[in-house]
Amino acid sequence: MDFNKLETIMRRLALEAGDEIMKIYQADDFDVRSKSDDSPVTAADEAADALISAGLAKAFPEVLVVTEEQSASHSHTADEFLIVDPLDGTKEFIKRRGDFTVNIAYVKNGAPLRGVVYAPARGRLFYTNAAGAAVEETGALDKAQAGALKTLSVSTPDNDALLVVASKSHRDQATDDYIAKYAVKDMKSAGSSLKFCLVATGEADIYPRLGRTMEWDTAAGDAVLRGAGGKVVRFDDHSPLSYGKPGYENPFFIAYAPGVRLKTP
Repeated sequence: MDFNKLETIMRRLALEAGDEIMKIYQADDFDVRSKSDDSPVTAADEAADALISAGLAKAFPEVLVVTEEQSASHSHTADEFLIVDPLDGTKEFIKRRGDFTVNIAYVKNGAPLRGVVYAPARGRLFYTNAAGAAVEETGALDKAQAGALKTLSVSTPDNDALLVVASKSHRDQATDDYIAKYAVKDMKSAGSSLKFCLVATGEADIYPRLGRTMEWDTAAGDAVLRGAGGKVVRFDDHSPLSYGKPGYENPFFIAYAPGVRLKTP
């Protein structure tokens, strides 16, 4: 894989998809439908999906592209693939809360090596550069030229005063019970893959997820966090979260900054 090309293409497609999403987000009204699994979908999901999948297929015709909105057609996995959630946090989008993201990732041999997470309503763009380091871009977010970049690095956690981030729309008692095992200084909620990015920037130390997620929900944020020195592990045995699983469904997991003393389930 040409990582310089990948960085450029993923960044541009994420920004272009964000523009399409924001056109619909800022409209007076938009339709919301339910998919076969009862999860919501909007025209914004579909427009972003079409734009990104076409762009990736054109740039990397030899690489399998897996997207959430076309997942039913992906009956097989590969050692190398691109995986896309064109609008992660559709519930946040529908409620106009802003915590939704565009996610594109490159996976090889089970690991998310590169990724981009763009939160268009927040104006925050996170990605891994060609060398694999995680950065946040600030400024105008021009599609043709990257602006000022801040290299990301996870926090040095204080296990007596941890900063925890958890899901805004999928919080449950099991998650609260697990968080209660830690000495928590501050607790915040966020939607979509922004939670990974908050750990990557040092704004949080740990993000536990005890709920159903798919690989397209997590791969880009996972790549950004790993690029910042963080880790994502399975909840049950603390082994690294892997990708390319049958059905693309994840187990429960924990994203964290090394130094956090993980508690057993």
